[in-house]
Amino acid sequence: MKNRKKKVGLHELYAKDPIEADRLLWGRESDPETRRGFLRKGALLAIGAALGAPMVYGKHFPAGMIPAGLAQEDAPFQIPGKHPDLIVLNDRPLNVETPAHLLDDKLTPADKFFIRNNGIPPEEDEINVNTWTLSIEGESVRQKKSYTIQELKDKFQHHTYALTLECGGNGRSEFNPPAKGNQWGVGAVACASWTGVRLKDVLNDVGLKGDAVYVGYEGMDRHVSGNPEKKPISRGVPMEKAMQDETIIAWAMNGQDIPYQNGHPLRLVTGGWPASTSGKWLTKLLVRNKVHDGPKMEAPSYRVPCKPVAPGTKVKDEDMCIIESMPVKSVITYPKTGASLKSGQKLPIRGHAWAGELSVEKMEYSIDFGATWKPAKLEAAANRLAWQHFNAEVSFPEKGYYEVWARATDSRGTAQPMILPGWNPKGYLNNACHRIAVKVI
Repeated sequence: MKNRKKKVGLHELYAKDPIEADRLLWGRESDPETRRGFLRKGALLAIGAALGAPMVYGKHFPAGMIPAGLAQEDAPFQIPGKHPDLIVLNDRPLNVETPAHLLDDKLTPADKFFIRNNGIPPEEDEINVNTWTLSIEGESVRQKKSYTIQELKDKFQHHTYALTLECGGNGRSEFNPPAKGNQWGVGAVACASWTGVRLKDVLNDVGLKGDAVYVGYEGMDRHVSGNPEKKPISRGVPMEKAMQDETIIAWAMNGQDIPYQNGHPLRLVTGGWPASTSGKWLTKLLVRNKVHDGPKMEAPSYRVPCKPVAPGTKVKDEDMCIIESMPVKSVITYPKTGASLKSGQKLPIRGHAWAGELSVEKMEYSIDFGATWKPAKLEAAANRLAWQHFNAEVSFPEKGYYEVWARATDSRGTAQPMILPGWNPKGYLNNACHRIAVKVI
């Protein structure tokens, strides 16, 4: 008797061997350069069976993608002070993302704010708000100076801004060939209300030399190796960013102490840039006469190829450029992917959009995998560098499986790509359209 191969379901096949799944599902029409193609008739039936409903606009579905209805989320794991449904990607250092539907609040609550650590936080009993100091030094200060948190509060005017922070690697899980690092989905982003003092006010109080180029930070976190001589991360920003009104030294988030895992008692907040420039457990600022050279400033960390490269290309360090403003992006926060509704019902959707240093000028959605787009209502930002909220009511023409895709366009006319943008070795800056699965029954 011949051995029979065990049947592998579509979902299992994608999980086990996505390349083979693509080969089986996509015809010769599929173009590996554009990643666009057409589902074969048999594949349409197979996908419909796996989804439990026919894929109404299946002919428009891009090659090389898995339907959102077949996506899996990691099992939840409890983190003190955090929502139980946050997803732990790594525990040393701790990195935790927020499922898209938990980002529905206009300002992200403390328990739903993602965690991106590069090292080990200071022990909680090492944190004393009354004795915590921030020193300002470096080649380009006229004098070295230190402030307690109370001195910062007493000496400088307080400012509150809603600021968007996003990990540079948000969306890394979609890169192929895969990029090393935490395999973020879409949830390494948040927008909270931050209160503190403007960095520029503190720097002006210290006094700057004319050769100031960059401001780097150091925090109290420790390297995962335990070596006290090594810093886990010490990044920074150019003077132009440091001197923006919205770049602040913060002690409060949403009117309360900053959560422990998010940098209590003091952190730098540089909205619109990779969150790695917003140093946590802040103890020192260095005003440099050159581009800061702390850990994670060197290539390839938080850098992308200066010019586009083919997937899988090895890029020389000197050909990598530092990431600054984050690209235009959006996320659907309601409903949760997998929503089901009756035929004839309209589906209300909502979410957020942001564009780094720019604003979002247009928001659209599609139910036919990007073949056509319809406008969504877009609200103005609470202030510069805050995300913007959008909403729409979506109608579906017949029963079946759909995906709702969201696309934002920034103030320079740049729109989100429908699928993964240019590949890079570290898996940064994926701003492809977010999508959710919907079934009409």
